[in-house]
Amino acid sequence: MAGEIRAACPQLHVLVNNAGAIFDRRETTVDGIERTWALDHLGYVLLTLELLDTLAGTAESGGKPRIVNVASAAHYRGHIDFDDLGGARRYGAMRAYSQAKLGNVLFTYALARRIASRGIMANCVHPGVVDTGFAKNTGGLFGTAWSLIRPFLISPERGARTSLHVATSPDLDGVTGRYFSNGKPKTSSSESRDEAVQERLWRVSLQQVGRTG
Repeated sequence: MAGEIRAACPQLHVLVNNAGAIFDRRETTVDGIERTWALDHLGYVLLTLELLDTLAGTAESGGKPRIVNVASAAHYRGHIDFDDLGGARRYGAMRAYSQAKLGNVLFTYALARRIASRGIMANCVHPGVVDTGFAKNTGGLFGTAWSLIRPFLISPERGARTSLHVATSPDLDGVTGRYFSNGKPKTSSSESRDEAVQERLWRVSLQQVGRTG
């Protein structure tokens, strides 16, 4: 996909990473990585790194490119278990999802430090609890609970507002390394703000996607 984007877009002004799925059973990808972590976190990492040079070229041409990582308020419940990232010893759907969304926030902060000198901004957002296809694949108690709250979820149009604001607002020129909710900056979890955890996750994530740097 990154190759197709590079071929189609000589310049890239906005990259919005938006993936979120939850799985009630532990499964792994063909690479042997737990599926939630692979999709919800490592997908952001790999696609972003593959497109960084295109974003940097846009900045060199006078653009002000922005990266927006769609995270979740679920990250407040998350914890990065470096000894069991894939949940091989202990797996729970919400536990895996919260860990991955915390990964989005940690990645954003570590990324923002590295790309500020290249003229690229990176922020993350909580879109709200949105009525999409999320969790329709789950069963059991979680699936039942999600179906009960579905009538109270916000529309996709409303859920996109914070991402669009952070991606396009002139008021946010130069703003980077922040977490937004409901269109406004918000303090993320204490673990997400731990620079040592950010840097450790950066290294581990790059190893998992086969990258260095």
